[in-house]
Amino acid sequence: MLETTIAAIRPADEAAMAAARELHARLTKPVGSLGALEELSVRLAGLAGECPPPLPEPAAVAIFAGDHGVHAQGVSPWPQEVTAQMIGNFLAGGAVVNAFARQAGASVTVVDVGVATPLPTDPAAAPAGSDPAALDPAVTGPAVLDPAVPRLIVASVRRGTRDFTVTTALTRDEALAAVQTGIRIADELIDAGAGILLTGDMGIGNTTPAAALIAAFTGVDALDATGRGTGVDDPTYAHKVAVVRAALARHTPDPADPLGVLAAVGGLEHAALAGLILGAAARRTPVLLDGVIGVSAALAAAAFAPAAVCAMVAGHRSAEPGATVALRHLGLDPLIDLGLRLGEGTGALLALPVVTGAVRVLHEVATFDSAGVAEK
Repeated sequence: MLETTIAAIRPADEAAMAAARELHARLTKPVGSLGALEELSVRLAGLAGECPPPLPEPAAVAIFAGDHGVHAQGVSPWPQEVTAQMIGNFLAGGAVVNAFARQAGASVTVVDVGVATPLPTDPAAAPAGSDPAALDPAVTGPAVLDPAVPRLIVASVRRGTRDFTVTTALTRDEALAAVQTGIRIADELIDAGAGILLTGDMGIGNTTPAAALIAAFTGVDALDATGRGTGVDDPTYAHKVAVVRAALARHTPDPADPLGVLAAVGGLEHAALAGLILGAAARRTPVLLDGVIGVSAALAAAAFAPAAVCAMVAGHRSAEPGATVALRHLGLDPLIDLGLRLGEGTGALLALPVVTGAVRVLHEVATFDSAGVAEK
């Protein structure tokens, strides 16, 4: 599956991009007056291979969730059980991502790709003597892009990664399984009608493997790639940097071997997000990247298939320093910069109207000729 997906990813269509630039020059506005929106619409035309490109709707957020063995090293003050608890919150509609998704009219799909503790909707977590069939079926059925009903997919590769300060986080087969899960989710959402995918994530401690991935793929020092995550204090932050640096020294991951990098220091949600990006790129569907987890996964996707960058739109600049490093390496400029560091897909959702607006201009704004407006 991975090989065929990579083979389907093609560079941007230059003719469609040229047509988009030519159309912008004829619209009733000064050329370049919409700034970065104009180049964004040109890029999306190149991805779609047509001008104007399809409107990026409906939107589907895919939140991949996993836990991390490196949590045992004290890199986060939050207990690992919070990952599963937050999934329950997503499914109940009570998280920030749900509020923003309702505002944007986007569906939310939560994918357990490696959560360590039983989920609130997991039969294993049900009270003794209860009927597993009584669990809400609305969160487990086939893909329906319903903004009102968050959906759960259980596709666990293993219950959390191993501690990468001791051994590799994953085997190559496990990393591959997670990547292929992401590809399948992309196909499922696009087949259900999604016009744009948004990356989301949940996993206590997941900014530590994200920092390791960013350092491995870009070559920067661990200090430049590592942030404070949920807001750790100075001693914990220094320890976190040391943990990332030690893991990189132990495994010496090769950026030319993206599957090996994901296996050595990645997380299951990072690998699955890389697969989601690759799957979307193969289907010529844009992916709106969220924060540091999403952009660290994007580095892996670009290492698998450089042309996959054509499908990527940087939603926002995360407050995590590694996110800026990764975006610079990918050559992507974020659409908004609000100092966010929540994850979940929240920043991508806030940027979604900007993406839609960029495309809508090409569909709906009159040309000078059609409007009878004189050009300079």
